[in-house]
Amino acid sequence: MPRNACRVTAAAALTAVLLTTAACSDDGDGKRTKATGTKGAKPLKWGDCPAPTAAQGGGQVPPKDWQCATLDVPLDYAEPEGETIPIALIRAKARDREHRIGSLVFNFGGPGGSGITTLPGAAKEYEALRARYDLVSFDPRGVGASAPVRCESDKQLDAYYAADSSPETPAKEQAFIENIRAYQQACRENSGKVLPHVGTSNAARDLDRIRQALGDEKLHYFGISYGTELGGVYAHLFPKNVGRAVFDAVVDPTKDAEQGALGQAKGFQLALGNFAQDCVDRGDECRLQGSTPQEIEANIVKLQKDLSAKPIAGTGERKLTESSATNGIAQALYSKELWPLLEQGLDEAEGGQGQLLLALSDALNGRDQEGRYSNIGAANTAINCADSKERYTLAQTKAELPAFRAASPVFGDFLGWALMSCTGWPVEGAWTTPDVSAPGSAPIVVIGNTGDPATPYEGARKMVERLGPGVGVELTYKGEGHGAYNSGDTCVQRAVNAYLLDGKPPASGAVCTAP
Repeated sequence: MPRNACRVTAAAALTAVLLTTAACSDDGDGKRTKATGTKGAKPLKWGDCPAPTAAQGGGQVPPKDWQCATLDVPLDYAEPEGETIPIALIRAKARDREHRIGSLVFNFGGPGGSGITTLPGAAKEYEALRARYDLVSFDPRGVGASAPVRCESDKQLDAYYAADSSPETPAKEQAFIENIRAYQQACRENSGKVLPHVGTSNAARDLDRIRQALGDEKLHYFGISYGTELGGVYAHLFPKNVGRAVFDAVVDPTKDAEQGALGQAKGFQLALGNFAQDCVDRGDECRLQGSTPQEIEANIVKLQKDLSAKPIAGTGERKLTESSATNGIAQALYSKELWPLLEQGLDEAEGGQGQLLLALSDALNGRDQEGRYSNIGAANTAINCADSKERYTLAQTKAELPAFRAASPVFGDFLGWALMSCTGWPVEGAWTTPDVSAPGSAPIVVIGNTGDPATPYEGARKMVERLGPGVGVELTYKGEGHGAYNSGDTCVQRAVNAYLLDGKPPASGAVCTAP
């Protein structure tokens, strides 16, 4: 499971399953540094979009009314006139050109998700905003077509993701550590030059370059999941440049790596409990064994243990292992629309057939039906490790496992052991927690979803507090899934649209409830 979960639309996951079957800033460590090199971006030259690359996740050429461009930015902002890297962008022009507000820039999360592939696929969700905004997204540095981080080959990644990621014996612990070391060595060999420069502060500086290249005085921004952390860091670095901004599915900026992972364990367990309760409430319609949510969850734990001892049939020669099954379960909890697939996948796995859970796992890991991986996993690790200072030893990790297991019998071990993802990484991390204080910024609407598995609801309140007085405007959505606007809830969408289109933020503390 990734340390920071990426927003994956239900439509994208369903498709995968069916196919398979210049300011001063504090960078969080107490040091004041210059956000240098953010001036002088040249206007963009827009043209037809090519087909997405394998690193971006592949797929079809975007529709004809979409345009693509590339912006060169400094590899190292400490040397703004030095070597550059390309940042790939995509846009769809506003339909009402006469009343156009500007560009609305999206980051859909990860870290490591390609905006080039995600935005066209999700565009229908934001059609109301396209009335007066050019919809714009990009591949952040290290992602997709923007100097992508590359680590292991597709075949190696099949083995990497199938390997035991919750070891129970000393021999398995050693194999787990060696698996991480081999992966990190591949990252170092294939992407050593970019690894020191893919952190969130540099991505935020790229955002300001993008704003300038788009010709906008202010950055109008829609950040989802990790995109809220990126947006918060941008607001801290460039508070006077913030326009109308929305943060949805909010990363808690007060939690370090361990606290964040523990929060995710609790969040995924909450979502799993809600899924199980829904199954029980449907009575005989539910395909899973168990008359209570606790019994359903106990059967899932048993399935995990059985798979640890003996993987079952997956797709082709690939088996469904404990790790891939847990990934698949997590993927299906991102959206309530995927619950029927989770129910079916668990039922089939209990009968010895693991194709569906393996397909869900593949969707989370960025693997297509031809066995090609996007670089979302490599970018996720590289960005997290460039940001986070923590490097956990084996002893420290094992000492924390009881707390993770208590938080989630299903996900605790996996998220606990994932604390070692950055141990031995060749680049030091920038912070313990990011600084998102943004005095002088325009209001930012911050949406928390009470049922969010990947970015627990409490993070929204913490983001509002850290942004500072008069900046964060809290909106609560009482619903399920990762994110709120993309849930289709009309209350949330009206509140967000009123701010982005008309400049009227909701009353802080407003609540929307799913029907």
